[in-house]
Amino acid sequence: MTKRAFAIVAHPDDIEFCMAGTLIRLKEEAGYEIHMMNIANGSCGSLDVPAEEIAAVRTEEARASANLIGAVYHPPLVNDVDILYEKPLLAKIGAVMRDVSPDILLLHSPQDYMEDHMNSCRLALTAAFCRGMPNFPTAPPRNAVEHSVAVYHAQPHGNLDPLGHGVVPELFIDVSKVLRTKQAMLECHRSQKEWLDKSQGMNSYVETMQNLSREVGEMSEIFTYAEGFRRHLHIGYCDQGADPLGSALQG
Repeated sequence: MTKRAFAIVAHPDDIEFCMAGTLIRLKEEAGYEIHMMNIANGSCGSLDVPAEEIAAVRTEEARASANLIGAVYHPPLVNDVDILYEKPLLAKIGAVMRDVSPDILLLHSPQDYMEDHMNSCRLALTAAFCRGMPNFPTAPPRNAVEHSVAVYHAQPHGNLDPLGHGVVPELFIDVSKVLRTKQAMLECHRSQKEWLDKSQGMNSYVETMQNLSREVGEMSEIFTYAEGFRRHLHIGYCDQGADPLGSALQG
């Protein structure tokens, strides 16, 4: 059977900051079919381009990034800041979750610096939890699936929780050898360099990504560049000892 890894995040470019290297390695080294989805379309990601126009640009940038590594791309569902924990959106994400039926699910940290990230995490978690419930309706309708899924939370942006406390992962994935590809994926999001510099003071989004990956590598005390993850509690998702990500990339 095909092994699948699914990364679901809030916005275009979120995967590239904290999960892309892991996806690359899962595909190249462990034979996983990889899937990428940002729930929001990036409509607020500009100071001067109208929402509909920048959303279209950012969707194509995200698609280009996915194509770069041979990932299956799933289009966004809502505008930025419309990622709300509500039934209609949950039903749509539930349908995608059943379509993909992943073995590995990569999500935002449950605690992060912005609500879109945290709500994306909650929505995807619930969609995964309800994947096998025939009485949970999805939109469009999809049959329930009986498939174990291991859920992993990536590092929050800046490796800090919303109160500024450091977050240390329990699982470190070495991305040193795939950093150039991870960087190339991020560079697909050309519209975001100026926006992030102005809105969040990131001083070159590529440099910021490299610095964050280096910081996680330093936490590992082994790797130069790394991505970090924490496993979600297994109940309702997989067997207690299931760790397909660790088995695939740390064995």
